[in-house]
Amino acid sequence: MAATSLSGRRRLVALGNFFFRWRNGMFPLVFVPLWLLSRPRPAFGSSLADAALDLAGFAVALSGQLLRAGAIGYVYIVRGGKNRRLHAEDLVQEGMFALTRNPLYAGNFLIVLGLFTMIFSPLGYGVGVPFFALAYLAIVAAEEAYLLHKFGGVYADYCRRVPRFFPSLGALRKALAGHRFDWRRLARKEYGTTFTWVALALGIVARERLAAGGWKGARPGLEWVLAGFAALAGAYGTLRFLKKTQRL
Repeated sequence: MAATSLSGRRRLVALGNFFFRWRNGMFPLVFVPLWLLSRPRPAFGSSLADAALDLAGFAVALSGQLLRAGAIGYVYIVRGGKNRRLHAEDLVQEGMFALTRNPLYAGNFLIVLGLFTMIFSPLGYGVGVPFFALAYLAIVAAEEAYLLHKFGGVYADYCRRVPRFFPSLGALRKALAGHRFDWRRLARKEYGTTFTWVALALGIVARERLAAGGWKGARPGLEWVLAGFAALAGAYGTLRFLKKTQRL
């Protein structure tokens, strides 16, 4: 039984290294086709229920963004990989990393889950959500194996004290005490991720409105969506300009 469990763990780690290496190209290639192949339809046959589900999905995605923002704004971690392989300079245990070992991956999954909630399709729930759950679980397994190999007992002790995914919110004040929130770093590091998922959320709403009422019927709602997208694109362009000119 132990040998079978170890073999399964090794396969999960190998899968995680594969996902980590190709995630930037692969994940959009999985998400976008699933969205486009999902026929827009009112949730439970009701436009009111559909709007409520959109709001609920957006709230879930926003909670993931807030989790990522807390991790980046308080104590940033350099674990983005090197040459598309796992890499970590230090074992960060402070800030949000004192509440959960994987606030960035947990935040990513919440964002994806929120978007699939808004799409409301069997394809999204049956294929998309399980795929991304497996992908992030495998990446975390690969990262845990890497960190245990690199930091040994220090990392093992960290694993005993801090949960893998679900934050210990009761310890939030203590974890953040003495840390200054760095808004400039947050804007510099996170503007692309924020732009991408909010633009997708606006696209999901626009597609639903067009499917429900055509261009003429959807026009009043679409004007708000387009205004939101214009504001979002303006913020993205401004932040990108400030970053490229080293003013951020």
